[in-house]
Amino acid sequence: MIETHYDCPCLEKCPLNYAMSIVGGKWKMQIICALNNQGSLRYNELRRKLDGISNTVLAGALKELEEAGLVERTEYLEVPVRVEYTSTKKADKLMPVLEAFSSWGEEMMK
Repeated sequence: MIETHYDCPCLEKCPLNYAMSIVGGKWKMQIICALNNQGSLRYNELRRKLDGISNTVLAGALKELEEAGLVERTEYLEVPVRVEYTSTKKADKLMPVLEAFSSWGEEMMK
């Protein structure tokens, strides 16, 4: 087993815990993947892609992802107002990690 400084449960600031606090939860990874795969999506388009998500949960997750710099919200001053969500370059850097995690999950499901 390879030992690293991340093995210590006493770390005050664990990078893995921090990363999981940003993308953890039931819907955040799915939101990031949907936006990465589809490009810009309006709120209702995104909600339709995430079967079973409530408006409250989606709005909260989008706000948290925006605050973390993984999602960009663009508001167009039209009548009615149009809002689109897009993944950022920070989210693009996360995609290889999520793809590797997905491959690991696929192996575990066998």
